[in-house]
Amino acid sequence: MKNITMHGVTSSQIKEIGHDPKTNTLAVRFNHGGTLYHYAGVDAEKFEKFKASESLGSFLGKHIKGTHEFTKIIEKKEK
Repeated sequence: MKNITMHGVTSSQIKEIGHDPKTNTLAVRFNHGGTLYHYAGVDAEKFEKFKASESLGSFLGKHIKGTHEFTKIIEKKEK
């Protein structure tokens, strides 16, 4: 699993975001349940637009969901 550095954001839907420019992977952790998703094929330019958008949730819905394949990441609980 890719380790992507996550950064907290102010959003009603999204808790944290991160990006791996080597693999063009966007990581999004949602507030509800803390679920983490990786979206493939998101380049650095689109990530910067996402970060700078007025509404992260709206940008995600309009420009990433349905356009980029995603994987739900199952994280192991630390003991």
